[in-house]
Order: sequence, then C-alpha cells, then structure tokens
Amino acid sequence: MEQKNHLSISLILSTIIIFCGTVGYMVIEGWNLLDALYMTIITISTVGYQEVHPVSQTGRMFTVGLVFFGVGFTLYVAGAVVQFMVEGRIRSILGRRRLEKQIKKLQGQYIICGYGRIGRVLCRKLGNKSLKLVVIERDDEMIPKLDADGVLYVSGEATDENILKQAGIERAKGLVAALATDTDNVFLTLTARQLNPDLHILARASNNAVKSKLIAAGANQVESPYEMGAVSMAHRIIRPTVTNFLDLAFADSRTDIQMEEIPVNEKSELVNVQLKDSGIRQRFNLIIIAIKKPNGDMLFNPSFEATINGGDTLIAVGEGQNLEKLEAILRP
Repeated sequence: MEQKNHLSISLILSTIIIFCGTVGYMVIEGWNLLDALYMTIITISTVGYQEVHPVSQTGRMFTVGLVFFGVGFTLYVAGAVVQFMVEGRIRSILGRRRLEKQIKKLQGQYIICGYGRIGRVLCRKLGNKSLKLVVIERDDEMIPKLDADGVLYVSGEATDENILKQAGIERAKGLVAALATDTDNVFLTLTARQLNPDLHILARASNNAVKSKLIAAGANQVESPYEMGAVSMAHRIIRPTVTNFLDLAFADSRTDIQMEEIPVNEKSELVNVQLKDSGIRQRFNLIIIAIKKPNGDMLFNPSFEATINGGDTLIAVGEGQNLEKLEAILRP
C-alpha cells in the first residue's frame, strides 16, 4: 500500500510539472497549447528534438529551470514505476511460495471449493472454530478478498486433479463442493473421491433432483441452500421460540449459552462413567441433551444412568467457556 501511494504521488507531481511547463511556454512565448505541450514533453524526456519555435532569452531561462527540475523528477518517476512493478511481482511470487509451504504442512484440513457467497460465509464460520482451511478459487477477482481474510488458497479450477493435489487432498479430512453449477460439483465430487477414498465430502445442490447424482458420485452429504432456507423460514413461522433459542445457541459472538458436539476420546477419564457420576452438571453447569453412538444411533435426553463410552459424541448446552473445559476432559 505504501508503494502504491508513493507511485500515485509521483505521477501526480509529474502531471503538475508538465502542466506548469506547458502554461509557462504559452505565457512566455505566446505559443498555442499543442506547441507548448510538445516543447515541454521533449524537454523533460531529453529526446533532443529541435525547438518548435525560436526561444526568447526569458524562454531559455525557463527551459533551463524546466530541465533542472523536470528531467530529474521524470527519471525519479520512471524508477518508481519500475520499482513498483518489480517489487509487486516479487511480492506476488514470495507470497505464492509462502502459501504453498503453509499448505504443505497441513494435515487434516478442510478444502472449500469456491469462495462465493456460500464459501466465504462457510470459511468465516469454520475459521471461528480454529479449523484448518484451504480454499480453491478460480476467479482472480476473489484473490484480494482471500488475502484480506487471511485464508490459505490455491488459485485454479477445483475440478483439476493437480489443483486438488496442491490443496493437499491426500491429507485432507473433508471437502466442500460449493461451485456455481451442479455439473461442476458432480465432477468435483467424482475426482475428489478418486484421489482420497476416505475423504468426507459435503456437496451443494441446487435442487433435489441433483442430490441422488451427487450421492452416486461419492458425496457423503448433500445440502441445498434454497431448500434449507425455505425450511428455516417455515420453522420461524411455526416455531419462533425454538428458532430464536437455536439462533442464540449457535451464535459465535455469545458466551452465555452455546450448543456444541464433543467427541469422546478413548483416553478420556470419563469413559465408562455414568452421567450421574461424571460431574458434568455439577462441575461445568452443562446439560447433555443427546449422546450419539459410533453406529449413528442418537440417544435423546439420556437418563442419569447412561454411560459415556469412547467414540460417543456428547451434545451439550451451556456457557462457551464451560464447554471448552468439558472438551479438554473428553478430548485430552
């Protein structure tokens, strides 16, 4: 930014010098605009063409001053332009290499394909949870936004195998296919599944008819933003209090009440302990509203005699800081 300001100021001052030189010849020698401008340009650029008209004594003194200030400053501006171009290119190359090195160090990252309206919001939400993210974006106009948001990215087509490999798909934990068209998302899902059979793929679909195709292509989950939006609007009409509660529970800015899912590690001290003996309610003032078993079964409103097992996922409600304390115990 400092280099851009420096270049802008230099160009403005160059314009002022050209303007002053042109006006000076018009006033001193009585020349027309074109002759005065021509004389000013060939003087400060040191081209060396002959004078367009004979110059008076006063005009010669004015020319000496114009050469003294104008030529030196023109060379300075030319150097500033070259410096701006060279340093900008160097910064671009170094920045690209820095991103590549950071991406190569990642393990278990999530790859977000597409940084449009959905992708950008998704990155912001996932970034708040300190998840490792890599974005693949083909639109060069989105690059400044990615740089401003501090997101690691790879520039190119998400459906290209080489681009996916640059994003570290072999080491990735999950991929979100949020490209503009269903065709691109289907092809991306097929390619990603071939490169990483264990990858968890969440794909975007514009309508229900495409969901089956994305599932067949290898997607683990398929979501339609339009359908989700319509369902959310319906719930706000039918169950306004419930939806208000959920908004509060999922708000990232709130710390007084949140809802979180916490996987239970086999090494946790609470493994094989019943809820009544776990002290979760007494120590952390949290409410366990469900327990998800490794096979996918969901135990809603578990009794106080329910046992916490390794591989379970506890869904708890309470203050954010207390949820973090519980997570430290369940995931040591």
